[in-house]
Amino acid sequence: MTIIDFQEARRVALAVLESAGVPPAQATLQVDLLLEAELRGRASHGLLRLKRIVERIRNRVVDPLTKGSHRWRGNVLEVDGCMGLGPVVAVAALERISERAVAAGVAVAAIKNNNHLGMLAWYADRIARQGQILIALCNSEALVHPWNGRRAMQGTNPFAIGIPLVGEPFVLDMATSLVSMGEIHHFANLNRPIPSGWALDASGEPTTDAHAAKRGAIAPFGGAKGYSLGLGFEVLIGALSACALGPGVHGTLDSDKACNKGDVFIVIDPGADQGRYGAIESYLDAVRASGSPDAAVQVPGDRALAYRRERLTHGLPVDDQVWHDLQRQLLAASCQRD
Repeated sequence: MTIIDFQEARRVALAVLESAGVPPAQATLQVDLLLEAELRGRASHGLLRLKRIVERIRNRVVDPLTKGSHRWRGNVLEVDGCMGLGPVVAVAALERISERAVAAGVAVAAIKNNNHLGMLAWYADRIARQGQILIALCNSEALVHPWNGRRAMQGTNPFAIGIPLVGEPFVLDMATSLVSMGEIHHFANLNRPIPSGWALDASGEPTTDAHAAKRGAIAPFGGAKGYSLGLGFEVLIGALSACALGPGVHGTLDSDKACNKGDVFIVIDPGADQGRYGAIESYLDAVRASGSPDAAVQVPGDRALAYRRERLTHGLPVDDQVWHDLQRQLLAASCQRD
């Protein structure tokens, strides 16, 4: 691992994207998302993803200019992402439904034909800091085997909840798989074995080989309950966005196929009365205090914020190969300009 100053990482990542034809405003959104993942200890959703994003732009399965097209149906915003960059399309949709939710109380965005959203916590935190609640859902390529199944049939189907508070927002971000495929790729890049129980290989047999797991299927979290929740999200997202489902989804892990997954954002405006937030924060503090001196209790987001503070001060630990690839991309772009 190489420790990289945050601003240096941001400079290089922006330069790489802009050299691929991404306008500065769009590049800033994409890079801010990737670096927030690095800050929060989610390297699987961080700079590791940038190489593939550039490949997808060059293979013309990402349009770096578009923000998507919008059509209102009541308080539901139907969005065609038009193959745009995931966070660019998502933020444009969120801005519209956030505004609608102020008047209506609730507004929903159902998005199709958008690229990978990245870490959902970034969106949840963003909306919560403006005083609104966000529920975010998306599906992915079939990466998770059903309970008792032997092959991938549903996505990791992450979801996030962001709640505004007086201090730091409450942010829950988790997949319905035991781990993300990005985490499997991270272990593979490091040539490290994955823990037992994480995945099956292509033959449906349990494996600790990260490379074999990339060709197999990830376990659902919580056994039958996690499988059922993930399947419920898959069906809900499909019903709202008319996206592809299960093995029919592609474009989140490859470099040459148009992305056809779905995304759903629900923004709820809780109104001006903030008295409830003090009670929520007191409750969360009581949850934290319910542990013992040798077994501390954290609420979702605590560890991520601790990582964030430390890394802003001391730098980002970035995989050597990932940083080398970014430097090489930047050098190649510079040579092309010359």
